[in-house]
Amino acid sequence: MGGGKARTAATIALAGAATATGFDGTGHAEPQLTPGQVEAKVDRLYREAEVATEKYNGTKEKADAARQRLKGLQDQAARKEERLNSARDALGSVAAAQYRAGGLDPAVQLALSDDPDRYLENAEFVERAGNRQNAAVAGVRKQLREIEQLRGAAHIELTSLRSRQTELKRHKKTITGKLGSARRLLSRLDAQERSRPGVSQGRASRAADVRDPLAAPGSAPSQTPGSRAAAAVSYAHQKLGSPYVWGATGPNAFDCSGLVQAAYRAAGVALPRTTYSQIAAGRRVSRSELLPGDLVFFYAGISHVGIYVGNGRMIHAPNPSAPVRIAPLDEMPFAGATRVV
Repeated sequence: MGGGKARTAATIALAGAATATGFDGTGHAEPQLTPGQVEAKVDRLYREAEVATEKYNGTKEKADAARQRLKGLQDQAARKEERLNSARDALGSVAAAQYRAGGLDPAVQLALSDDPDRYLENAEFVERAGNRQNAAVAGVRKQLREIEQLRGAAHIELTSLRSRQTELKRHKKTITGKLGSARRLLSRLDAQERSRPGVSQGRASRAADVRDPLAAPGSAPSQTPGSRAAAAVSYAHQKLGSPYVWGATGPNAFDCSGLVQAAYRAAGVALPRTTYSQIAAGRRVSRSELLPGDLVFFYAGISHVGIYVGNGRMIHAPNPSAPVRIAPLDEMPFAGATRVV
């Protein structure tokens, strides 16, 4: 999530703001907040929203997979049903022909035949045809069983998909609630408060952090583990200033894990969608071993990720209050790092 340093000036200006509107929008009065309390509440809301965002991303990934499996099962069942209908039509034609020719008992037909030898030859042919028919019937029965199995598997996938969709709605409600509370808290700044000494300086500092003074936009440090890591860093530099949007994976907006996934996708490397999966997508490295391109993770719950770019800094998508930018690793509690390539 975004660090306190980038929002300090803005949140300090809230110290004297009125608090007639409750923090969660309940309408109850709230005691006047100190600058530290405002900052802590905004940071906590953004962290909680990001945790919910990563859960949303993971659930969406599973829902998409379930949807693809369901479609595959439905397509497979449809193809089998076409073959089953063809087999049924063939059996129906044979049955109708036998019904029309059936009339007499085989022993009577033999007794009345003018050419017994010819009759016996015909009977042998009919027997072979009957065996083929029995095999065809058995084939139809097998196809019916397979179709029922496919329908059962499709039902399981449909149930899973509906469950995931319910989860998505729950996570989305949590995210929008947290972000809405943060916006309401920050919206208390009026024009006068935003122009107070320190506020503009803080915003200028934030703007400066959007562009790395140590590397030109689009360039990648030479000391990277390989060309793919360098390409991922270069992509991240090109996206500096892009807005944070929860659930977004580019090309014009990102959440934290979406930026990492997009950067390595541009470098030809497929990464999982969530921070929880991304940390296991490569070789773990210590903080002292970091090289540009390594993924750096934060908070005990591994709820935030950035791309290390050297000099103790990273590029990350902080939160809705700040765009994709350069930030020091010390901005958040460091939890671990992974080298993808």
